[in-house]
Amino acid sequence: MSDRGQAASAAGKRALLTRRNMLITGVGMVGAGLLAARKADVSGPRDDYFIGLEKALKSAGIATPTLVVDRARLDANIAALMESLPPGMGYRIVAKSLPSLDLIAYIRAQTGSSRIMTFNLPMLEALSQAMPDADQLIGKPLPAGAARAYMHSGRFTADVRSKVQWLVDSPSRLREYADIAHGMNEPIRVNIELDVGLHRGGVVPGEALASMLRAISADELLTFSGFMGYEPHVAAIPDFGGLRDRQLRKAWNTYQGALDAAREILGAGAVERATRNAAGSPTYGFYEDTRIANEVAVGTALVKPSHYDMDTLTHHVPASFIASPVIKSFNETRIPGLEMLDGVKRAFNPNLDHTVFIYGGNWLADPVDPPGLRYNPTYGRSSNQEMLNGGSAIDLAVDDFVFFRPQQSEAVFLQFGDIAVYEDGKITDFWPVFPASA
Repeated sequence: MSDRGQAASAAGKRALLTRRNMLITGVGMVGAGLLAARKADVSGPRDDYFIGLEKALKSAGIATPTLVVDRARLDANIAALMESLPPGMGYRIVAKSLPSLDLIAYIRAQTGSSRIMTFNLPMLEALSQAMPDADQLIGKPLPAGAARAYMHSGRFTADVRSKVQWLVDSPSRLREYADIAHGMNEPIRVNIELDVGLHRGGVVPGEALASMLRAISADELLTFSGFMGYEPHVAAIPDFGGLRDRQLRKAWNTYQGALDAAREILGAGAVERATRNAAGSPTYGFYEDTRIANEVAVGTALVKPSHYDMDTLTHHVPASFIASPVIKSFNETRIPGLEMLDGVKRAFNPNLDHTVFIYGGNWLADPVDPPGLRYNPTYGRSSNQEMLNGGSAIDLAVDDFVFFRPQQSEAVFLQFGDIAVYEDGKITDFWPVFPASA
């Protein structure tokens, strides 16, 4: 072979080796990519707490979706709240977040509070009937028609009616409530909603607030009962670079301006006697004295659903859970119309090894036990039989329970009938909830 032929042959071999190396390298990279793309199995063993709760539910004969409140954890949250309040700070129970007469009565007994924040006509009527001694501050401005229906119902004495503080957010709503008072020739108490930065309505120091205070002062049937300034937005602002503190100070400056206006128009005595309501579950801890507010409104923190896992509530513990029985259990996940891909999906996602369908579903809630259970976004949500998937450690039989944490309490608590009270390893009581209402 000529020198030229030998050189060509050698070059061809080198090219072949290069292509082979590239192929091997490419296959290796693909394999590594596939391994990297494979998700980790996040399933794990059941928590002893939920094993005990499941045993209690089964012993009580419960076999339907149930909202559970842990009394010991509830007590711990009540203690955490009360120990955090500065001297002289009052506590107002938020009814919408704790929507059960028995639950509210229990919290009243534990805290000694007779103050309730009420948010709609059905709850107002129910609480007036069951707790006629309670001072009820309406937590949102109700349409005048709702207030008129309550005042004209004939179900409540003048003394009970006088314990309601009607929230007004504008001069026009104040005039509507004044018309109700004059139509009955009966005095009513009005509390003014302040916009301290949430921008959901209410007034700020200025002419609108001053005109409302003057109108109250001039009307013998209107009594100024105080202010409400709600600032949950402050807790949502990152505690970084002083951002949160600046928003809090801004809210307090607005509130202080309203107090100054009331003192100027109504006198110092009216302000001293007034309800100065502020805060909510995320923000009550910001109030270390009573210079601005003399009471805080807290409800959700006492049961701590998952959306309240925030830095301002680390001293509270989850005290409410949804328990739902498993009605079907499979060691595979099959998606209608995509069965040919099920094996591939499981190869890349071991968290599809197990499937359960539960009794009910589609709640505002996060699965918490067994660990690693997740909703299936491809299959979708269901209010009838919710699908959940999990990895190799999931070992659920039919009639076992899956546990969830509610994301909120106010709407979710109303979906399950009576609350099951869990204490010392047993279901010890059942607390009826309010009828569903907005």
